[in-house]
Amino acid sequence: MTDNVQTLGYGHAISAEQRNKVLRNTYWLLALSLLPTVLGAWVGVTTGITTALTGGLGLIVFLGGAFGFMFAIEKTKNSAAGVPVLLGFTFFMGLMLSRMIGMILGFKNGSELIMTAMGGTAGVFFVMATLASVIKRDISGMGKWLFVGAVVVMIGGIINVFVGSTAGMMAMSVAVIAIFSAYMLYDLKQILDGGETNYISATLALYLDIFNVFQALLALLGIFGGERD
Repeated sequence: MTDNVQTLGYGHAISAEQRNKVLRNTYWLLALSLLPTVLGAWVGVTTGITTALTGGLGLIVFLGGAFGFMFAIEKTKNSAAGVPVLLGFTFFMGLMLSRMIGMILGFKNGSELIMTAMGGTAGVFFVMATLASVIKRDISGMGKWLFVGAVVVMIGGIINVFVGSTAGMMAMSVAVIAIFSAYMLYDLKQILDGGETNYISATLALYLDIFNVFQALLALLGIFGGERD
């Protein structure tokens, strides 16, 4: 095997040029996908359209919309419709995030908490991107354990929607940060090793990692650092 081509157990050779192209396109699309997210959050906060989405109703809308969009992205990832569908998904996710953003902005230091969560998420991404570039061994085996962890915290989060426990939210938020930070490392390594060759799928995976880490950080900052007037 030459220095320019890698298999790493994925069953086919991927050139360094192809891997770099996927990574480059993923980063560009990831940056672009944040714009509809911000727009969706702004629309939600400004109009208050998501304020009624509490408890079970909010959960149904979120899960139905998110999984519907992800199914559509999977079906269109190899066509010209893939990018618009992905950007529609990120707008929807911003809209769903707006309720938490609105609550955080209700604190005297709300804007600072949001900026801190953004900075913390960017820091986690930078650390995981650096680790992905220096770790040489195949970590694809992490995938099944991370998936199990993600399912467990999702079920815990659903239960806590109805229980409404602050301690439960804190525990879930810490678990989400740990699991999806590790997922960032895993997903970035998949791209670098040639395990993921579709940049739309790669962008979706990294976007979900970033979204979940940011949301969990914001929740913790709101619990521990929110200042009332």
